[in-house]
Amino acid sequence: MPAVPQYHRPDSSEFAPFYAGYIARVPDGDLVGVLEANMEEFSRTLGALAEVRGGFAYAPGKWTLKEVIGHVIDAERVFTYRAMRIARGDETPLPGFDEKAWVPQSGANDRTIADLLAELREVRAATIALLRHLPADAVARRGIASGNGVTVRALAWIIAGHPMHHLGILRERYLV
Repeated sequence: MPAVPQYHRPDSSEFAPFYAGYIARVPDGDLVGVLEANMEEFSRTLGALAEVRGGFAYAPGKWTLKEVIGHVIDAERVFTYRAMRIARGDETPLPGFDEKAWVPQSGANDRTIADLLAELREVRAATIALLRHLPADAVARRGIASGNGVTVRALAWIIAGHPMHHLGILRERYLV
């Protein structure tokens, strides 16, 4: 069985400046281990909330707790899809996505926090399976997503940092 590829911290030439904050949140070390640990932290923190808090938004027009979880699910799917396409050598520029348009269409508020977290765990498990089994040379492959150059390695770090970013917001503004 081939070894798990090494996902060293990407340098700034491997991603758009917008993603620097996500990547900065990710601790150094085994990225697959980080993905497993941050999923557990996200799940443990939000799983402890009373269901009644799921519809809470910290201000008018802001996402509810459930919508934030739904957004994290959607974004992970998009980032993982990008990583797979680029890892497979697909040179087709990949489009961006408008999370502000997607969230209201997600139906997240009609679901339970537990159900959303279960889906997120399944999505994360699929992400980890993909990243564990990519050929070692695929990690450095570069593609275009949202009009910017990005490597598979950077996408893996973005995937790890994105939920950390939202967990920080949830702690600060939603008091979770």
